[in-house]
Amino acid sequence: MKFALTATDTNSKARAGTLTTDHGEIATPIFMPVGTAGSVKAVHQRELKNDIDAKIILGNTYHLYLRPGLPLLEKAGGLHQFIGWDRPILTDSGGYQVYSLGANRKITEEGVIFKSHIDGSKHTFTPEGVMDIERTIGADIIMAFDECTPYPCEYAYAKKSMDLTHRWLSRCVKQVDNTSPLYGYDQALFPIVQGSVYKDLRIESAEFIASQNQKGNAIGGLSVGEPHEIMYEMTDVVCQLLPPDRPRYLMGVGTPENILECIALGIDMFDCVMPTRNARNGMLFTTQGIINIRNEKWKDDLSPLDVEVGGHVSTFYSKAYLRHLIISKEMLGAQIASIHNLTFYLWLVARAREKILEGTFTTWKNNMTKKVSQRL
Repeated sequence: MKFALTATDTNSKARAGTLTTDHGEIATPIFMPVGTAGSVKAVHQRELKNDIDAKIILGNTYHLYLRPGLPLLEKAGGLHQFIGWDRPILTDSGGYQVYSLGANRKITEEGVIFKSHIDGSKHTFTPEGVMDIERTIGADIIMAFDECTPYPCEYAYAKKSMDLTHRWLSRCVKQVDNTSPLYGYDQALFPIVQGSVYKDLRIESAEFIASQNQKGNAIGGLSVGEPHEIMYEMTDVVCQLLPPDRPRYLMGVGTPENILECIALGIDMFDCVMPTRNARNGMLFTTQGIINIRNEKWKDDLSPLDVEVGGHVSTFYSKAYLRHLIISKEMLGAQIASIHNLTFYLWLVARAREKILEGTFTTWKNNMTKKVSQRL
C-alpha cells in the first residue's frame, strides 16, 4: 500500500491524496460505507460501484468471525471473493464491538473473553488471534486490536486502557511481521490512537503509534458521546503528531458537518453507519440540509431528492414517492434512501477534494457546514 499527498489547503490542514492498494486507487479524503457482515445494508454491490461509486468498503472482524465463519471465508478465497467485490476493503478489528458487549465480555492482559451475541458461545480474541483472523478475511487494510474506552471515562481508566492498547499493538505488529497474506495481495496494518478525551494521553498515544512506522494510522475512541468540540480538539492534537506522509483515519465519524470539520483538521478517511442507518428511518442528508422524509410537508413534493448530488437515485425519485415508500414500509424505500445518503456522502468528500485542489476549501467548507447541518 502506498500513499501520495497531492495538495494541502492553504487556510486549513485539509489534504488531498491518493491511497494505492492492490485492489485499486482511493482518492482522499474518502468516506467508506460500512458493510459490517459483508453487506452494506439495503445496497447491492452493483449499486455500490455504479451508482454510489464507493472506492472502499468496511467489513467487521467480530461479526464475520462469528458468521459466516473463517473456514467458509478461507474456502471462498477471502471476503473479496465471497461477496463479489473487487475494490479495496478495510476490516475493523472487532475491538469496538467487544467494547459494546458490556457485561458479556472480560478484558485481560492476554485479550478479551466474550460471549457471542448470536448464541451465547464463549470466544477469546487476542492481538495475535485477531491478526490471524484478519489475514483470513483478507482485507486490504486491517486494524490493530485495541480497547475502546467509553465516554465519560475516568483518567485512570483511560490511561490503563491506552497502555493496554499499546502493548496489544506491539503484539499485533509482531504477528503481522511474522505472517504473510493468504491470497496473494498486500495487507496494511493501521494502529489506533486512544486516550479518551485527555490531551496528554492523546499526545502520548499518537507519539507511540507514530513510532510504529506502519503504512497508515487511525484515531479511535471518539464519536462515542463526547461533545463535538472535544472530538475536534482531540483530532487536531493527534493530527499534528501523526506522520504527514501516511493516511489518517478517524473511526466512526460521523455527520456531514463532522466530516467537513475533521477534513479541515487533516483527516483523510472516514466511516460511519449513519448514512444507511438513518436512511432506513427516513432521514435524508442533502446539499440543502437534513430531511425527515416522514414529515407531512413532503407528502406532495414531487421534486427530486437532490439534483446537485446527481446520480440515478438522487435525481430520478421524488420526495413524495420516497415518503410513500417509507411510510408504507416498502423495502424499496430503505434501498433508495440508503443509496441516496451514501451518494451524498461520497459526493461531499469528492467535492471537498476538488476544493482543496482549487485552493478554495475553507470558504466552501464554512458555507457548506451551515447548509448540511440545518433541518429542512
